[in-house]
Amino acid sequence: MAVSRDLYLEERRQHILEQVQQDGRVSVTQLSELLGVSEVTIRNDLRALEGRGLLVRTHGGAVAANASVIDIALSRRRQRQIREKVDIGIAGANLIADGDAIFLDSSSTALAIAQQLKQRNRITVVSNSLAVAQDLLTVPGITVVMPGGRLHPDTVSLIGTDGLAFLKQFNIQMGFFGAHGIACQEGLTDISVDEANAKRSIVELCREVIAVVDATKWGQVGLASFAQLDEIDLVISNLDAPADLVAQVRAAGVKVVLI
Repeated sequence: MAVSRDLYLEERRQHILEQVQQDGRVSVTQLSELLGVSEVTIRNDLRALEGRGLLVRTHGGAVAANASVIDIALSRRRQRQIREKVDIGIAGANLIADGDAIFLDSSSTALAIAQQLKQRNRITVVSNSLAVAQDLLTVPGITVVMPGGRLHPDTVSLIGTDGLAFLKQFNIQMGFFGAHGIACQEGLTDISVDEANAKRSIVELCREVIAVVDATKWGQVGLASFAQLDEIDLVISNLDAPADLVAQVRAAGVKVVLI
């Protein structure tokens, strides 16, 4: 139900704050429809409220000022390609059998896989993602192993190679890796060199390397590569992935599943 368009500026901003506190997060589009003003106006309101320390802006919206660093980072990433990530998450989870040891990286797509594992048993999840660890914390059938390292605030992940010797004791059946981009020459890439270095070391420990990338990632190239095409066993993506690029990756011998 829309709120009256005749609100004074401060009344409108108070409504925004109440909505953020009620729902935990809001989107610009939602607020624009609710308050009957333009999205430009809502963005200005959010900018002003953030300047007063009353909320934190995210991609496409805002979260409460008392939200954790995990909530803020994930809010920014979860608001992109939401339906596609859920579909990829379901497809990835369907590959995992009870008793498996798997790796999930710090991508929001890998988190979507974790969210599909909560009814499973005897699964060991190796992950450098604090969000994955938090999401699976109370799931009785899941054991979470974290390799350690220093905290990377943008991805809410632990970055470093110090824990790799510890991880070598695990037989990791499958590693699921999100990426900034996938391309024939560069393979899977990330925009963070530290993140790419950490992923590259984990790739070497996985029996199967599975890329989980939505359609927007095809043809994109980040700063650093962490897996070449000949190191990738499977790519899970969406039906609207660019057909020519999918064909090139398949021609390179990589299995691609589009859902």
